[in-house]
Amino acid sequence: MHSSLQILKHMIMLRNKKIMGVILLSSIVLMTAGCYKDKTVLIDTTEEITRPVSFATDIIPIFSKSCSLSGCHASGGKSPNLTEANAFTSLITGNYINTGDPKSSTLYLWVTGKKSTPMPVGGINNDYNALILAWIKQGAQNN
Repeated sequence: MHSSLQILKHMIMLRNKKIMGVILLSSIVLMTAGCYKDKTVLIDTTEEITRPVSFATDIIPIFSKSCSLSGCHASGGKSPNLTEANAFTSLITGNYINTGDPKSSTLYLWVTGKKSTPMPVGGINNDYNALILAWIKQGAQNN
C-alpha cells in the first residue's frame, strides 16, 4: 500500500508539473504576442547650427563626398543630380526643398531616414543632416 501511495503522489506531481509547464508556455506566448515593433523613433541629439551655412562651402562638399562621387546622384544617375554644377538647380526645380517647413523637405527626410532608407546608404550622418537642415532654415540660398 505504501508504494501505491507513492505512485499516486508521483502521478499527481507529474500532472502538476505538466499543468505548470502549460501555464508557463501559455504565458510566454501571450506576452510575446503583444510585443511588436511598430516604428523606430530616432532622437537627434545633434546641436542646432546657428552660424551661416554656405551652399558652396558646406553643402556641396557633403554631396560630393557622399552622393555624386559614388555615381548615384551624378549626371545620368538617380535624381536629383547632386554634382557641384547642377545640385542647386536640381534641388530647387525638383521641389526637394521646403523653406516654409524645413524638416518636411524631401532632401532632409531622405538624409535622416524618415522617408525611406537613409541617404547616403552608408548610414545617417547627424553632422551632415544638421548642416543641411540649417541651410534650408536659412532660406536654401545658392551662396
